[in-house]
Amino acid sequence: MLTSQILQSTIDGFREITGTDSAVYDINGKLIAQTGSIYGVDETALLNFASSALKEQSSGSFLFCKAYDEGEAEYIVVVRNANPEAKVAVNLIIFQLKNLMVAYKEKFDKDNFIKNLLLDNLLLIDIYNRAKKLHIDINVKRAVFIVEIQGHDSNAQETIKQLFQGRSKDFITTVDETNVIIIKEIKNTENPYLELVNCANDISRSVYEVGTDARVAYGTIVDEIKEVSKSYKEAKLALDVGKIFYADKKIVAYNNLGIGRLIYQLPLNLCRMFISEIFGSKSPEDFDEETLSTIYKFFENNLNVSETSRQLFIHRNTLVYRLDKLQKSTGLDLRVFDDAITFKIAMMVVKYMEYMEKMDY
Repeated sequence: MLTSQILQSTIDGFREITGTDSAVYDINGKLIAQTGSIYGVDETALLNFASSALKEQSSGSFLFCKAYDEGEAEYIVVVRNANPEAKVAVNLIIFQLKNLMVAYKEKFDKDNFIKNLLLDNLLLIDIYNRAKKLHIDINVKRAVFIVEIQGHDSNAQETIKQLFQGRSKDFITTVDETNVIIIKEIKNTENPYLELVNCANDISRSVYEVGTDARVAYGTIVDEIKEVSKSYKEAKLALDVGKIFYADKKIVAYNNLGIGRLIYQLPLNLCRMFISEIFGSKSPEDFDEETLSTIYKFFENNLNVSETSRQLFIHRNTLVYRLDKLQKSTGLDLRVFDDAITFKIAMMVVKYMEYMEKMDY
């Protein structure tokens, strides 16, 4: 059903153009919108007309006429019968309401179709049939973006919608209260993933400009509409993996998740066994802040002792002492590539376990 704002705007515009006042009621006789001189309508006569099979009827100084949607009466339009052009006027309003109902229904049906497509709720035959009915291209390259807006800021959501306004082949929807989902058509055939990067940057920048933060994740490019749900699942995974392993990044792509993608798919029991094997009875949580900052900076500088000590503002021997101390407690020498890799993966596994345990609460 059309909103009262849309109906009021429609008859206000009609009054400005024609000078004719009108009112719109629902089929139960409840007033929804009206202009100017439409008052004193006989409610009993209106209700009798609503329940009758008549399409139009004169009642005193008013003309009643029904607006139908697929054979069902949806609205009653009322104009003053004293106007010799009343019948033309009421039919023009009804014609406009019919067009609005068709457009509204198509928009609603498209959004409903897109949501079910993302969630894999449609059979293959239904995907093609409904896409054809809704005039949605089937064989077009697309990718799915998920935008998680901090604080669920409605202004930021509106900003994203405006960013894609007028791009009739892109779709924006939501499947929950936290994320905005964009299905974007890819036009850059020479470097399609560059288009995704640019789009993600535009989204992130637009949200930042309205005073909030957002994390943007996107899946891979798919060739057919039936594969859109695949790109959506990839974007969701990228969003989760990004929160765990790449918290400092505002934009995360599924095809750049690295080892984080593998760890995210490990069973928790296997992770616990691995951590126990590496650290024994100790827990990585037992490391003090100084040790952790040393480890992260050492990795950041590609195991370079001199550069790490310089950036930490400590003597080289102090750094060597810390690494020796860590080796004694864990059995891993971070100056040795294999041990460094083992330790790095172990720390990522710990992050994953902590995240999943929080999700369980």
